[in-house]
Amino acid sequence: MATIRHRSSAVPLAWLYVALIVYASLYPFSGWRMPGAALLAFVVAPWWRWWTGFDLVANLLGYMPLGVLVFGALVRGGMRGTKAGLLAIVAGALLSLTMETLQNFLPKRIPSNLDLGLNALGTALGAGLAAIVHSRGGLDRWQAARDRWFIPRSAGGIALLLLWPVGLLFPTSVPFGLGHVLPQLRDAFIGLLQGTAGEGWVQGWGEAGRPGLLPDAELGLGPSGELALVVVGLLAPCLVAFTIATPGWRRALLALGAAALGCLATTLSIALNFGPDHAHAWFTERVIHGLAIGTGVAALMSLVPRRVAAGFGLIALTALVMLVARAPADPYYAQSLHAWEQGRFIRFHGAAQWVGWAWPYAAISYLLVRISFRESD
Repeated sequence: MATIRHRSSAVPLAWLYVALIVYASLYPFSGWRMPGAALLAFVVAPWWRWWTGFDLVANLLGYMPLGVLVFGALVRGGMRGTKAGLLAIVAGALLSLTMETLQNFLPKRIPSNLDLGLNALGTALGAGLAAIVHSRGGLDRWQAARDRWFIPRSAGGIALLLLWPVGLLFPTSVPFGLGHVLPQLRDAFIGLLQGTAGEGWVQGWGEAGRPGLLPDAELGLGPSGELALVVVGLLAPCLVAFTIATPGWRRALLALGAAALGCLATTLSIALNFGPDHAHAWFTERVIHGLAIGTGVAALMSLVPRRVAAGFGLIALTALVMLVARAPADPYYAQSLHAWEQGRFIRFHGAAQWVGWAWPYAAISYLLVRISFRESD
């Protein structure tokens, strides 16, 4: 009997995870130079003496999701389990070998055969775990559940929903405030034009929004702005979900699940940055009101047709991007960024940061495509 092929959210997630591994492996992408030894000399070198338990766990566990995603993508694409498992392991090992080899060209990174072995082992463990789940009918049950909860051709939307809590793991100045990339793009553009004929075009951009240069009323968001940001930050994933979810009570349950998952991810982010004692410090009265309003509005919006939900989703995402651009980077936010960029979170810094920055814009692009579809609800 021919193997059925399905559109799987594992495909975009696998490619994104590869991109994040590349980022984490080659960060900070500066100081490239020619290596002083053979590129593959590290493969046969003695085991690296200087390592920590965190490094071992990070290299092992960091590649496990890759094995799971590649195996899932191949099996859902119609490949048999044994072949999919072997190809997943080979793909993970080759990716790790490529990353370790490229680290020869970076002065701040040192290629290691220990990392290579742990990455390959992590991929194998992930693929093996996925193979066990598949052999027990896990993927078939997932497909049946997906057919009940979501419409066909929903792989991209499911991938976005799965990535949303990942983006929240990167610290935000206001809860649920993803997409804080416009100030960084502005500063990068200013730096790019410095010393050129176009420097005058952006004169004054760098001062915009700095403390002391604008009236107090124009600085930051204010209480109402923060409340609105929490509301639209929660509404955005809910409305994305409503464009691919089947009508009925499942949409309302997805809204409740988004609120719970968002709270859990934000709490974990605060705990990682400031310690477990401060894990609930973000849960202020204003945030509680925003969560209540956002959940209530999402419950009402769960009744609208999919294309209408996509239209309101574009409005919510646009408001989110505009509000986040005005959100100030307070001292605690800056301190948490420094901890992620300089400390042990460096391997996770790139993943969560880029997901958090890009998620609203990826969701806007996705909804623009969905809103052009003519489908019956």
